[in-house]
Amino acid sequence: MSSRDPAVAGHRLRSGSARKPPVSERPGYRLTGAAHRASALVLACVVLVGACEAGATGGEPVRIRVPAGAPFALVADSLAAKGVIGSTRLFRLYARIGGRANRIKPGTYEFVPGTAWHTVLDDLIAGRIITGRLVVPEGLLLSDILGRIAEFSGVSADSLRTAFGDTSAARRYDVPGPTLEGYLYPATYTLPIEAGPDTIVREMVETYQRVWTPERRSAAAAAGLSEREVVTLASIIEKEAVRPEEMPLIGAVYRNRLRIGMALQADPTVQYALGGHRERLLYADIDRVRDHPYNTYARAGLPPGPIAASSDRAIDAALHPTDADFLYFVARPDGTHVFSRTLAEHNRARFEIRSEQRRSGASH
Repeated sequence: MSSRDPAVAGHRLRSGSARKPPVSERPGYRLTGAAHRASALVLACVVLVGACEAGATGGEPVRIRVPAGAPFALVADSLAAKGVIGSTRLFRLYARIGGRANRIKPGTYEFVPGTAWHTVLDDLIAGRIITGRLVVPEGLLLSDILGRIAEFSGVSADSLRTAFGDTSAARRYDVPGPTLEGYLYPATYTLPIEAGPDTIVREMVETYQRVWTPERRSAAAAAGLSEREVVTLASIIEKEAVRPEEMPLIGAVYRNRLRIGMALQADPTVQYALGGHRERLLYADIDRVRDHPYNTYARAGLPPGPIAASSDRAIDAALHPTDADFLYFVARPDGTHVFSRTLAEHNRARFEIRSEQRRSGASH
């Protein structure tokens, strides 16, 4: 019978006892109800987690693409379609606990069907996407680097050379130019497998820019060289040196020649002008590109820009050459060099090396 019944109310008043409030108005009722609901939710979560962990895993890993800004429902549908999870609805409910559904990161993921839900969510939130390695050795030409980017990204090399091979690309990525040649830093890059050419090129340019520390910029200013001139010289050193320890010596030769206005006569620049490597550079080859701006036999000073990707060691060799007055060097068969101060010493070194090569050839 309701406590609001007048007879009951009158009886209580007549008996002099205090009126008892209805159950819904008693202190602690709402707290008790909330506690029941919380207990029920905790119980449901425990059951749900147990269900998540119970699925058997197996089969080949499958890939799930999570686009940037994709609603979690779409992600859950993709996971269910590939057999990673079973119930889309329960997985979405599970992910909403603690707001985890709003914390996932875009990218391409790989899961084995039946993976525990907490593992799936942990990977999505941590951004443990599939990555690949792009290896770019020192001394590569821009065209060769773009070829490697083409293999990684699946975009044709010809289209990349069109998009990234002209002067507009240098302006677009804010490098001193004249093109991106020499400004895609050689290194091993770990990249998302879906990374496009623009993302990759930008990462390589930014890596190059980080090489230019305040100390290196100060050294360039002290030497009276611009960034482009330093990188251009470094690229020549990179192509000439077989042994990294010889880079500062090669740098000394070219810095000395620049200082006195002597032509660099750097074979790699002529190879660059010819558009391909020659095992042995002939005078006819040099003459064939006599008017080319990269022919440092025919033109004094540095060429217009870099001829390859330079390492930080080559950049440092251009900035901090050995304190020596060498003006010449000639390569031995093993790739090391003999350095000379005068033309007479240089010619003698060349003669001795050729004689040694002839003797070695005769002995075989």
